[in-house]
Amino acid sequence: MQLFYFQHIDKDSKQFSFDKEESKHINKVLRKKEGDILFVTNGLGLLFKTEIILASDSKCTVSIISFEQQVKSKIHLHLVVAPTKMNDRYEWFLEKATEIGVQEITPIICEHSERKVIKSERFDKILLSAMKQSNQYFLPILNESITLKEFLKKEIVGQKFIAHCEETNKKTLKDCLQKSENCTILIGPEGDFSSKEIQLALENQYIPISLGNTRLRTETAAVVACHSVVFENE
Repeated sequence: MQLFYFQHIDKDSKQFSFDKEESKHINKVLRKKEGDILFVTNGLGLLFKTEIILASDSKCTVSIISFEQQVKSKIHLHLVVAPTKMNDRYEWFLEKATEIGVQEITPIICEHSERKVIKSERFDKILLSAMKQSNQYFLPILNESITLKEFLKKEIVGQKFIAHCEETNKKTLKDCLQKSENCTILIGPEGDFSSKEIQLALENQYIPISLGNTRLRTETAAVVACHSVVFENE
């Protein structure tokens, strides 16, 4: 099934028109015509079956035939991940985590972060594309970047973990996970969290964890953590 996205629709909608860019793509590239069926999600769990009633390069209008509600995940997985030096590595993480089933992502700025300025426009497009490609109806939340110190002041419901590389007493994520509980996981930058940051997280009741016996890149660690939580809760 090819999935399309339109944010401003709900159960009461009867018809709507795609913007000019998407309309041109549907009409000229995909060669869809009036009477063709399109499946559309609003990114909030609803899938709409629609029929094209007007097809042109500038305006593609569809009429809603029916809709269904996707069951929400049992848990809310929030990955709090430091931006990587190379943007494409972070984009890879965003794509794969969306495909696997993350619900929320927050970029955090740490003491050892080499990238401290985030342009979220490109990231939003990556998430949207990955959601459509993997035929999911929930678009992950992408928060504005925030310093780790400020993030740790937030009240978090559920399990809280910090994955770091220091040689300390840590359990594996698998051993710590409690099924059906919301989960927040902190993943540091290429240079890892500083000792001060780790201590601050521990003081805020974050549990130190290991993601395996090898040293992982930031984006790999985040994907491994994402898969571990989703797999455990399937």
